Amino acid sequence: MNMPLALPAETETLMHREAAEAADVIAIQFARNRDIATALGARLRAAPPVFVATCARGSSDHAATYAKYLIETGLGIVTTSLSPSIGSVYEVPLRLRGALFIAISQSGKSPDLLRNAEAAKAAGACVVALVNVEDSPLAQLADTVIPLCAGPERSVAATKSYLASLAAIAQLVAHWMDDAALLDALEALPQVLREAWKQDWSSLTDGLVDARNLFVLGRGLGLGAAQEAALKFKETCGLHAEAYSSAEVKHGPMALVGAGFPVLAFAQPDGTGAGVVAVAEEFAGRGAGVWVAAGAAQAPALQAGIRLPLAAVAHPALAPLATVQSFYRAVNALALRRGHNPDLPPHLNKVTETV
Repeated sequence: MNMPLALPAETETLMHREAAEAADVIAIQFARNRDIATALGARLRAAPPVFVATCARGSSDHAATYAKYLIETGLGIVTTSLSPSIGSVYEVPLRLRGALFIAISQSGKSPDLLRNAEAAKAAGACVVALVNVEDSPLAQLADTVIPLCAGPERSVAATKSYLASLAAIAQLVAHWMDDAALLDALEALPQVLREAWKQDWSSLTDGLVDARNLFVLGRGLGLGAAQEAALKFKETCGLHAEAYSSAEVKHGPMALVGAGFPVLAFAQPDGTGAGVVAVAEEFAGRGAGVWVAAGAAQAPALQAGIRLPLAAVAHPALAPLATVQSFYRAVNALALRRGHNPDLPPHLNKVTETV
């Protein structure tokens, strides 16, 4: 007879320990990369790219979603996600001359990412690598390397490296824009993340113990956070979750949302937030199980337990980092409540090398 494996205590998982390190990691990262971001930002202002192409997979691709919205809303430069298979499988040479090519990776050694970065450089793009392993093949071929400085990450579920990716993107774009307000807000970000780690999301954990499916909603700068949350529900909790824009969910998927169907919504403190809250309230009116991560001023009508508290940020562009940090603590607890070890998801490896 097989005995169930003993699970670690909530605070003893690698995921919990590593996610809790994010604030210190990002403080170190900002100090180390300030000169890199300043110099690259000045070069990009002097010679703006014709467009930006990102290339990544998994959690890193969710960071690329954040980059898309931050660059497009802050700089008005079209930013698109490049499918790695275009270069690695189809072997189609893309016209990237004059583009900024941003590759995001923890390991920096996945063959498909490397092949696309090589092709982008050969095509005349400026290749920037956001990478955690600084002596990786990706770092060696990039024109500019922005180290994530996350250090070793032993849990299969990426946490501090994901938040470090978002922070690196925010620092680069802040210097590219030469935006004093965003630069000042970045200085306060490590302390914001420490406050985010303390937020009580236990109502979400309690409510999803027996769930089988759910939607995670976001929009704009918050969409990447919703994508990241849906992935973490799958890999750490064995819970099927799908991420949608709060606008796109109304084009078909909302037909599934009825009584008891769980919905987690991330409301950005910007022009998209009211729409996210409105959709969540509509679903709550149908009897769905709804939780909304939002500031009290954004969702004053939501009851306690439905509104998940957020740490205050000095700039709306940094809200996704605080939201995800609070979420990581909650999903770690949920995984254990559901009988899963979040550090060892079945069938997964820490480094996935795709061709």
